[in-house]
Amino acid sequence: MLARPGRRRGRGVLGCRARGPDPSTGTLWSSLETVDIASTDRRAVHVVDRWIEAPNWTADDRLVFNGEGRIFAVAAAGGDEERIDTGTAVQCNNDHGLSPDGTQLAISDQSEGESAISILPLAGGVPQRVTTQAPSFWHGWSPDGAILAYTARRDGVWGVFTIPADGGEERRLTTATGLDDGPDYSPDGRWIYFNSDRTGRMQIHRIPAEGGDVERVLETATADWFPHISPDGRWLVHLAYAADVVGHPRDHEVTLQLVDLTDGSSRVLAELFGGQGTINVPSWSPDSRRLAFVSYEYH
Repeated sequence: MLARPGRRRGRGVLGCRARGPDPSTGTLWSSLETVDIASTDRRAVHVVDRWIEAPNWTADDRLVFNGEGRIFAVAAAGGDEERIDTGTAVQCNNDHGLSPDGTQLAISDQSEGESAISILPLAGGVPQRVTTQAPSFWHGWSPDGAILAYTARRDGVWGVFTIPADGGEERRLTTATGLDDGPDYSPDGRWIYFNSDRTGRMQIHRIPAEGGDVERVLETATADWFPHISPDGRWLVHLAYAADVVGHPRDHEVTLQLVDLTDGSSRVLAELFGGQGTINVPSWSPDSRRLAFVSYEYH
């Protein structure tokens, strides 16, 4: 496997336009990047010739990501990756994230069949299962560290759920017959933001963290996924596909949209070839100035 960092502007991490998923076009490259929200300058922190996904940004300036069923970390400034010991959880998917105090890691793992949520020390250790039912995919942690938010399928219907971080009874917050996905807490803990196709196209909504009426947050001409609020509460970032794209597939031309929550204005933060794996989970820097994401191309 190869790895190399570097600065970049434009679309191709290795200097050319990204290409589609046909293996005959060459080797898949994954680029773990950061983008400055003021300048939109992008930096390729970690570039590898394999599929990696979904960075989280730690308080000590590392990026945690998954690949090939395992969890890894690399310095946000670049360097060698290190594998985090997840014990028997060796089929981790791209729904993982940090506790508010930065000491614990929630993972979604499929080693025992359908995806289930567990918690382990960020330094590595034995995973402790939280959800008894599956499939369950982690997406958010309440600011007080007490509650996890996740999407799950129960009785054939997907919805937004919460559960105590130390285990217990899960609570269903949404009951739409379509798909509600990607729930993430606001920094003040009042709201859970999520994406839903209840309006006919995937759009961004929110619900009170304790349950209640669902509010539509944005109305756009794109299919919008994975809303994440910046730690300072000012910005919302989300992934945007073309309006006719169904689901959140990989290998698509997408944009990262940045919404200023003080006035509702929106702008393109980055254009890239990606989708599934790009920003499934919270990936803001602690100072709210940068965002981490993954882009892809075939060479």
